[in-house]
Amino acid sequence: MTAATLAIAARESRAELLKALRTPEYVVPTLVFPPAFYALFGLALARDASASLYLMATYGVFAALGPALFGFATGVAFEREQGLLALKRVFPMPAWAYPAAKLATALSMTFVLLLVLYALAVFAGGVRLAPGAWALMLAVHLGSVFPFALMGIVLGYSLKGQGAVAIANVLFFLLSIVGGLWIPLHVMPAWMGQAAVLLPSYHLAELALTVAGYERGPATPTHLGVVALWCVLMAGVFAIVQRRAAM
Repeated sequence: MTAATLAIAARESRAELLKALRTPEYVVPTLVFPPAFYALFGLALARDASASLYLMATYGVFAALGPALFGFATGVAFEREQGLLALKRVFPMPAWAYPAAKLATALSMTFVLLLVLYALAVFAGGVRLAPGAWALMLAVHLGSVFPFALMGIVLGYSLKGQGAVAIANVLFFLLSIVGGLWIPLHVMPAWMGQAAVLLPSYHLAELALTVAGYERGPATPTHLGVVALWCVLMAGVFAIVQRRAAM
């Protein structure tokens, strides 16, 4: 990998980030909903700092969901439908630069969201963690971008724009609600807790809760294994749909 190749990828990432920031219908709900929901459920309605900490852990995963899922699903689908992906294939640009630029954008937006969430948790919710725990929490939350991004890129390469929007919205609410990101599963119907174990959002939330000191149920390797399995599965599906899209 040469310096010229890295420079091209960096310019593509910068262009992708600017494009996202100049799209209010994407950036406004993506950047506003997680802090607003956390301010309501994690601060205004929370009983104490313990509840604020619990919900900070789960809402951090939620913060990664929007930028990753919609950034890839709707972004890729509309750009593929408009012929932009076909145009990019003839550019002197490495093939990995396009998805890498979208991933960099999703990570950047998630990082900003997490800073806001953490600030709310500390200054308004009284949340306190050791420096090492904060680092682990950030790693789990930023790592949540990867499985959601893989889901999104599969949708982007499989569906047209409007179809990708519709399915991404269904997945967004399914992963958020059934995964226990908005409301703790122990106050929800029992069937939701049983269904949640199939979703990567649930296992990512459990990893964050373990960092926060709420270890329960399956051990950490189980949660990591399920998330890794989802990543491998989605990567495999993406390889298939990408090959078909290029035909």
